Amino acid sequence: MFISKAIKTENKKGLMLVLFTALVSGFSIFINGYAVKEFDSSIFAFAKNALVAVSLLCVLWGFGMLPELRGLSKKNWIQLIVIGLIGGSIPFLLFFKGLQMTSGTTSAFLHKTIFLYAGVFAIVMLKERISKGFIIGGLLILAGNYLMIQPQFKLSAGHLFVILATIMWGAENTYAKHVLKDISGTIVAFGRMFFGSVFILVFLILTGKIVLLTSLSPQNYIWIILSSGLLLMYVLSFYNCLSTIKVTTATSVLTLGAPLTTLLNFVFRGTQLSLTQGIGMLSIILGIASVIWFAYLSEIFAVPKEVRIHGRV
Repeated sequence: MFISKAIKTENKKGLMLVLFTALVSGFSIFINGYAVKEFDSSIFAFAKNALVAVSLLCVLWGFGMLPELRGLSKKNWIQLIVIGLIGGSIPFLLFFKGLQMTSGTTSAFLHKTIFLYAGVFAIVMLKERISKGFIIGGLLILAGNYLMIQPQFKLSAGHLFVILATIMWGAENTYAKHVLKDISGTIVAFGRMFFGSVFILVFLILTGKIVLLTSLSPQNYIWIILSSGLLLMYVLSFYNCLSTIKVTTATSVLTLGAPLTTLLNFVFRGTQLSLTQGIGMLSIILGIASVIWFAYLSEIFAVPKEVRIHGRV
């Protein structure tokens, strides 16, 4: 059995998926920056999450995965409900509300620290060993985001919402990694979006905001469809990559979305791109390269020496 080759293939597939996810994230943040300003943040979160949940159900049906969904145990359903609560509902409500309450760059920087929280949760929940590459890469990523985003650090209630949302997403990513041992990535993505939509719907009913769904304009629907399409690609690629690579590696690579968003703002919004921001982008790329390279080495040298030499056992 070609174990070392299998490890390389599996890692390559996971890394390609998370790189694609990072690109989708960059476009998604750019689009959401416009969309969230157009109408109530909780209505926006519910509409796009619900649409993604329906789309994922169609994907499961189209790929013949409904029997797998019906065969889930009670424990599996509880796990999906937890993921929906801490990943697909509460943090969305907090994050988009925080974006509406803030106008500075601090929120963007705070959101990019998700890999740090994921790293802490991975140590505690998954017993992951933090590599030298993650520490070096993490410092480069933080420095790069600081230089690129140049946050003002004038914290407010809105920023607190963003911090709480980011912490919850870090916890959810780590817990999802654990759940993915027994459930496929596509089904985990569906559970996150479906139960997340249910929880947000309950919130809308309790707060009386449910009536706002009837007053959406054609422009609102366009933003919902655009952001939902990006979110669909994001969750499909991310949860399928998370089953093959470390959560610390996956969340670190996702920070690549920030330089892309900055470039999109430069091209379409005409924002200035300074030398400092360019250095920040380079620092992020070097940080991600460090995380990937050391993660690759750790996987290779985790294989017994005789397997690495002969390529089989």
